[in-house]
Amino acid sequence: MYRYFLQPQIDVLNDSLIGYEMLIRQQIDDKWVLPHDFASIPIDVQADLIQRTAQKLILKIGSVSYNVNRSQFIDPTIAQAIIDAQQQIYPITLVLEVTEEITDKAISTQQLIDQVHYFDEHGIQLSLDDVGTGVNTYDHLEPVLSYASEIKFAMQNFRQEDCADEIPDNLKFWKKIAEEYKLRLILEGVENQAEHDMANRLQIDLRQGWFYGKPHLFKL
Repeated sequence: MYRYFLQPQIDVLNDSLIGYEMLIRQQIDDKWVLPHDFASIPIDVQADLIQRTAQKLILKIGSVSYNVNRSQFIDPTIAQAIIDAQQQIYPITLVLEVTEEITDKAISTQQLIDQVHYFDEHGIQLSLDDVGTGVNTYDHLEPVLSYASEIKFAMQNFRQEDCADEIPDNLKFWKKIAEEYKLRLILEGVENQAEHDMANRLQIDLRQGWFYGKPHLFKL
C-alpha cells in the first residue's frame, strides 16, 4: 500500500506556510518506508493515489508539490491524473518536482519542454529538484531553466556525498541562477539552527526540512 506524507514548505521572511511537498511512502510490515524503486510503482496506482489525495486535500495553502521522474513527467496516464488533481484542488497550485532519478527510458529536452507547455495550459508548474547534484548540473538543466517556475536545492544530497562543506558556494551559485531566470528557490534539508542561520545569511527565504516540520501521514 502506498500513501503520501506531507512536509511543510515555509517562507521565513513572512513566517508563513506556503505549501506542502507530498512524499510517497510504502507500507511494509506495518512500517512506512521509502519505496526502493519509484519507477516500479504501477502507473495506475500512482494515478489513483494522486486523485484520491487531491479530493481530500482541502487546505488553505498556496501549493502542493508531487515528485516525479522524467519518465513519469511525460507519461500520458500520469499527466491526466495530475491534471484531474489540479482541477479538484483549484485554486491551490500543483507543482511537479522533476527529480534527478535516472530512468531506463531516454527523455529528450524537447519532450520535457513540450510537456511543460501542456501542463502550463492547465495551471501546473515545473520544479527542478536536486539542483547541483547527480545529473542535475547547470549544463544539464540550462535548456529547461527558462520553462521552470522553481528550483530546489537539497542539502541532504551534499551531506550524503560527504560534500557538506561545498553547500554554501553551491547555494550562492544557484541563488544567482534563480534570480537570473526569475525562479523560486526552495532550500530543503534544513535540519538544525546552524543551517537555518546560514540560510538567513544567504537571504534564502523559502525553506523545507525537519527544522521546520517532519513529513506526516496524510490519511485517506
